[in-house]
Amino acid sequence: MSVEGLFVLSIWGYVGVALLLTHVTIASVTIYLHRHQAHHALSLNPVVSHFFRFWLWLTTGIVTREWVAIHRKHHARCETEEDPHSPRHKGILRVLFGGYWLYRKEARNQETLKKFGQGTPDDWLEKHLYAAYPGVGIASMALIDLALFGSAGLVIFVVQMLWIPFWAAGVINGLGHYLGYRGFETSDASTNIVPWGILVGGEELHNNHHAYAASARLSNKWWEIDLGWLDIRLLAVCRLARIRRLAPRAVSKSGRQRIDADTVRAVVSQRFFILKRYSQIVIRPALREARRNTDAMGRRLIKRAKKLMTREDVQADVGSIEAVERVLQQDQTLATIYHFKQQLKEVWKRGSKDQRGRVERLQAWCAASEQSGIRALEEFADFLRGYRLQNA
Repeated sequence: MSVEGLFVLSIWGYVGVALLLTHVTIASVTIYLHRHQAHHALSLNPVVSHFFRFWLWLTTGIVTREWVAIHRKHHARCETEEDPHSPRHKGILRVLFGGYWLYRKEARNQETLKKFGQGTPDDWLEKHLYAAYPGVGIASMALIDLALFGSAGLVIFVVQMLWIPFWAAGVINGLGHYLGYRGFETSDASTNIVPWGILVGGEELHNNHHAYAASARLSNKWWEIDLGWLDIRLLAVCRLARIRRLAPRAVSKSGRQRIDADTVRAVVSQRFFILKRYSQIVIRPALREARRNTDAMGRRLIKRAKKLMTREDVQADVGSIEAVERVLQQDQTLATIYHFKQQLKEVWKRGSKDQRGRVERLQAWCAASEQSGIRALEEFADFLRGYRLQNA
């Protein structure tokens, strides 16, 4: 027996309501929990901030401190055994379909909450309502949906309850480290699942986020869509949000010969893109050329070595290391190109804060590349010489 609610709609009307309500939940996660609370990429008007917190209590039972702590730990321990939800260590199916349970398990880890949950709301409402009684919010949402939409409201409620556990805890944490494309060669396995971040408010652009975690905008290319960013822009226009950080943008101005601090600043800030571009226009063409000039056994060897030579997230095993070594022994051009890649990474190596030293290393790298006799290296050196941040 069906029960009528306050509003009686068509089937498509109920679908529209479900999509609208789940979008508000997704916006609450990506804008409030992720970009505002976890990474401080933007600030929010207190009324807006509290609305998101209240809405999450109703629709997910998420406690801000728990979500933020788990996400920060994911960045700090990414792709290690301590990563709360790495498909590399937990398995893709376990993360995709059991992401919620991995989240709940880590939420009980008091050490994680203490170390990574600093700076989250700790007021009376948080202590005595949101964190103390998360189930009350969910039960309230069920009653509200039933009162407004009758029997259809219960279906809407189920959709609301499944939306975040599946799309966020499962798809983003799982597929976002398993398949997709990579605009940046980060040391983790993050990927952009698709270029249009619509269903999960821009979180689909996961590799972009790992490259620039503190950016309020997750899209990077002109053809990438970040629906959460559009919501943030609307809030900013209404003076309900203030954007604090964005990923830097850079351009290469041809004809520039002098490498200075501005050049290094652009290269270091865009290092994940630089590595991606180096693999695309220097290493991969050389690998293709080597494949054309070898036999079947050599081609199999190159195929095995390719990932380790072009990706930064690949875990090297004995077999792949031996494959790379044999390929480099057999092809001097590839050996030179691969050596230059390792030398390029020395420009921004961890612990090197001497700007003058970085300038000197980049100058030496470009000079050596231009004298290598390898056209791809020469062209890449010219590209780096003209590299500048857009606002520089």
